[in-house]
Amino acid sequence: MKFSTEIKDKIAIVTSQVEKLDALHAPELKGELVRIAKEGTNHIVLDLEQSRYCDSSGLSAVLIGNRLCRDSGGSFVLSGLQPSVEKLVQISQLDKVLKIVPTASEGFDFLVMEITEKEVGSGSN
Repeated sequence: MKFSTEIKDKIAIVTSQVEKLDALHAPELKGELVRIAKEGTNHIVLDLEQSRYCDSSGLSAVLIGNRLCRDSGGSFVLSGLQPSVEKLVQISQLDKVLKIVPTASEGFDFLVMEITEKEVGSGSN
């Protein structure tokens, strides 16, 4: 497996272990994100700290993860972007669409806070 997944507190943390998130590896990432969503987890942190390069097929996989979470009422967070990957995300203006944080643990904390706020908000009606 080029991508490992840890689920804790209803949040999946998917860690990329590939240096290049390209046409060779993107289908495996898409498959992993779809599997997670089908199993009912709709909050995902994708940690790309180990990925030094990303192409359009890699970005496509990231967007699929974002859409799967959004469509099921969850949230998707991208973390650990290396400079070249961050630049690609900015050039394609996906930094305006995606939630991006420096580390996976910050992504996890962000989602815990977001889930808690939703639960508190829905309980007060």
